[in-house]
Amino acid sequence: MTTTEARSKTRKPAQIVDMSWDPITRIIGNLGIYTKIDFANQEVVECRSTSSLFRGYSVFMRGKDPRDAGFITSRICGICGDNHTTCSNYAQQMAYGVKPPPLAEHITNLGEAAEYMFDHTIFQDNLVFVDFCEAMVKATNPSVLARAERTEAPRGGIHGYRTIADIMRAFNPFEGEVYKQALKVSRVTREMFCLMEGRHVHPSTLYPGGVGTMPQPTLFTDYLSRLLRVLDFIKQAVAMNDDVFDFFYEALPGYEQVGQRRILLGCWGAFQNPATCDYRYENMNAWGRDMFVTPGIVVDGELVTNDLVDINLGLRILLGSSFYEDWVNEDPFVTHDPLGNPVDIRHPWNQTTLPVPQKRDFDGNYSWVMSPRWHDRRTGDHLALDTGGGPLARLWTTALSGLVDTPYVKATGHSVRITLPKSEKLPETTLEWHIPKWSNTIERDRARPYFVAYAAAMAVQFLESAMGLVRGGDTKVFENFEVPDEAIGCGFHEAVRGVLSHHLVIRDKKIANYHPYPPTPWNASPRDNYGTPGPYEDAVQGQPVFEENGPDDFKGVDIMRTVRSFDPCLPCGVHMYIGNGRTLTTSHTPTYGAGHV
Repeated sequence: MTTTEARSKTRKPAQIVDMSWDPITRIIGNLGIYTKIDFANQEVVECRSTSSLFRGYSVFMRGKDPRDAGFITSRICGICGDNHTTCSNYAQQMAYGVKPPPLAEHITNLGEAAEYMFDHTIFQDNLVFVDFCEAMVKATNPSVLARAERTEAPRGGIHGYRTIADIMRAFNPFEGEVYKQALKVSRVTREMFCLMEGRHVHPSTLYPGGVGTMPQPTLFTDYLSRLLRVLDFIKQAVAMNDDVFDFFYEALPGYEQVGQRRILLGCWGAFQNPATCDYRYENMNAWGRDMFVTPGIVVDGELVTNDLVDINLGLRILLGSSFYEDWVNEDPFVTHDPLGNPVDIRHPWNQTTLPVPQKRDFDGNYSWVMSPRWHDRRTGDHLALDTGGGPLARLWTTALSGLVDTPYVKATGHSVRITLPKSEKLPETTLEWHIPKWSNTIERDRARPYFVAYAAAMAVQFLESAMGLVRGGDTKVFENFEVPDEAIGCGFHEAVRGVLSHHLVIRDKKIANYHPYPPTPWNASPRDNYGTPGPYEDAVQGQPVFEENGPDDFKGVDIMRTVRSFDPCLPCGVHMYIGNGRTLTTSHTPTYGAGHV
């Protein structure tokens, strides 16, 4: 079959080959993908997603001082630890009944915006795009590369590359121009982050009640000067990604089926609006809808809700095919929320983590990742929501909600318009992300550079607001509070790769129960109690294979593109279990080579 011919609809006798990738490379953590591939009909017929490490934070958080929760939970991940600190502080502020000063919220928002720019850039350009670079396409689809050499890049006037193949070459690892430039941009955006949150990636200046960052005028001008330095790259990245992804649709008819699954997207919202956010649960719907990234759940293209109370009450943690005992016969920690609504025993407030190590069995239990689901009261279904890698769900829910309306970002109901100011080489630019036809591999990846632009645009607004407060003499960044004897709290935020929630129960001024749910448990979940596959499994299973290699030298590039499009981060999903009584000894040599011959 050539790259321009339609795929045959005539079924051939199956040629099933078991193939696995464990661990997956160019992601964070231990993830295994086990598949059955029908090479005669060029499709994946079965997929299992596994992780071999145990998640344990919910176990050792018990009994801790709740004020330490942000510092401890940031260590869940070495990639987006600040997202955990921020979300933990949100949950604590609800429990303590404290509202940080407006300037503290702007500083937090500026730090999180820098993190989105940093993380999405390094992941997209230095990890994901390796799957689309010249070297990879040459090894897996040489006919596609030949066509790319002949195809003019439609947006070359913006990014400077003449052909699609020229863009692909620029993403070759360690050698390509854009690959190396992205590393420099990541350094600058990390500096922006550290200005606001002190240390990357475990913040030293974020606390419940506010921040410890000194709000001097130079703090914000230093951030702004760095932001202006990366705007050209951000504008060009959107154009390059659009050119390459549009080309793949044209060169490989049917490629929209790669990684495609039912549109089941969840976003918990980001960037609090200090004008309305008071962290009171009773007002959570109102201040949630005022976030500068709108929370929401999208089912089959329809916005089901953007009410954080509804989202919270619908959370369910199913065991499915994971290595745990059930807790449903235990007493609940929380029977009703502060509004009087009943709270399910499978809600994170009531979860108890009971690990049961066992041999992996693909017909039974095969992963340390549980199966988070959202209970749709309309149908009774437990929905296997995915995050679209983070940006796809964020842009989709924000676009449909039509609530964000700022000088730099505007949701239209069918798109998101993003305006970036004039930069060194390029003029003021308005980008527009349109709701796509599919939730698939390419659209997950396409959304990522658009959200980098979104974060940069919102950072301009947060800078203007923060500097306005400082010029007016309002430099307060912390509000005192007392830890109550008993309380509950929940925090909702967007980690870089998607939904993040922290649920906290306090008794006797100590943590009685604590459950963080980042995006990867949602995306990497195994089959649940109802037999519903998790999003990785669902997206890979049934997808066509376009790679030109046969079974003997098969790279699995289409499968890898699909899995990586979700931006996997398994440390957020699982942690280590070493059994009873076993001692780990760690030795550390401070100077490389010291003590060695």
